[in-house]
Parts: sequence; structure tokens; C-alpha cells
Amino acid sequence: MPDDPQETDVPHGVMASTKWEWFRELHTQGLGRNAISREMGICNAVVSRTAEHLNLTFDRSRIEAATAARVADLAERRSLLAVQFTEVAEDSLDRVYKPTTVYAFGGAKNTYEEHTFDEAPAAERRALVAAAGAATDRSLKLAPAEAASNLDGAKSMLGNLGNLLSAYSQEMDQQDAEAEAESTDQA
Repeated sequence: MPDDPQETDVPHGVMASTKWEWFRELHTQGLGRNAISREMGICNAVVSRTAEHLNLTFDRSRIEAATAARVADLAERRSLLAVQFTEVAEDSLDRVYKPTTVYAFGGAKNTYEEHTFDEAPAAERRALVAAAGAATDRSLKLAPAEAASNLDGAKSMLGNLGNLLSAYSQEMDQQDAEAEAESTDQA
């Protein structure tokens, strides 16, 4: 059996062998699967199968770095929401002991009546405590107590993310320098 994939029969779902050189050229330029798909006007699945058939792989470090950044962004947003829920819980509990105005519409003439109490009456206390409990539960679901207090874990995650982004930046700088050197040599 020949070692060169061009000498074998083209498997189902792989682009025609007449386009393989163009495919290899785009892959060598560092284009990813989606970019090659757009450039050649073929679907991603054909790009993946052709790359596999030609023993070519795609660099996934940029995807991994972008995914890590998105995960960190979402974790930060959940943390901020957890803080807001905690503030709602604190505000609700603080209002239990503050002057509270209770009002109602009613009677035959649907009149408005209100009364201010030195602190929340029983029904309002129950509602405020229930609101505080619900807000606390949601806060803990977004940022569990163990994770929220694990500062070292958060620092480690951010440090790893920083290392990934630095490595990606250095790789892009190197690729830019190589491309610039290539274009200077060709000129």
C-alpha cells in the first residue's frame, strides 16, 4: 500500500485530489478549518476529513485560549451576579427592622389607606425574609461558598489564562515576523 495519500483512492467525503495542493498551501499558511472552508467554498466536514486523509492537523492553541478566556469571563459575570443577589438579600433583611409603610386600596369606594409602622409587620417580614432567602440561594448557586472563598484557586486560574494568552501572543508575533521575512525575501 503506498505511503502517499495521493496515490490511494480518494475516500468518500474528501475533496478531489486536484485541490489537495491548494488545501496544503492554505493549511501551511496557518489557516484554520473554518477559514479553509470559506476560502475553498467547501463544508467544514470535508475540510476535516481531507485533513485527516492527508495527515494534516490544525493548531488548536488559539481555540483553547479563546475558550479559556470565555470561561473566565463567564465566571466573572456569575461572580458579579452573585454579589448583586447578596446585596438584595442584605437589603431585604435590613428592611425588616426599618420603618415600613403598608398600604391598601379597598372598601366600597376603593379608597387608598396607608399606615407606617416602626418596623415591618409580620406579613412584610415573611416576604422580606423569603426574598432574602431566595436571593441568598441564587447567590450560592452562582458562586458556591467554597469556590467564592478560594482566592488561591482563582489566582491560579487567572495565572493559567495569562500564560495561555502570552503564549498565543508570542506565537502570533513569531508568525508575523516569519511572514514579513518571507515577503521581504520574495521582493
